[in-house]
Amino acid sequence: MQWYDYVFVVVALIIIVLSLLQGGKSEGASGAITGGGLNVFAKTKERGSEKVISWLTFGFAILFLFMALLIMVLGSSGGGSSNGSSAISSVAAAVRPLL
Repeated sequence: MQWYDYVFVVVALIIIVLSLLQGGKSEGASGAITGGGLNVFAKTKERGSEKVISWLTFGFAILFLFMALLIMVLGSSGGGSSNGSSAISSVAAAVRPLL
């Protein structure tokens, strides 16, 4: 494993922790049984630490995406691939459905 693989795993763990720290928008199972979760579509704004955690999760998710693409390119070009353009074409094929 290269150094960027370890960084990739750390970023993935940070995303997991940040996702678990985010508060739910409903009351949970008790709210579903008693009908307390009827305000699902009500406008609720994130404030304070909730907003910071939300932005951190978004930022680390973008970093995770770019690192995944970078590792794919570096892994295929450094892994004994005879053609360097195959890595670029595989990235283009992965991104094409998103556009």
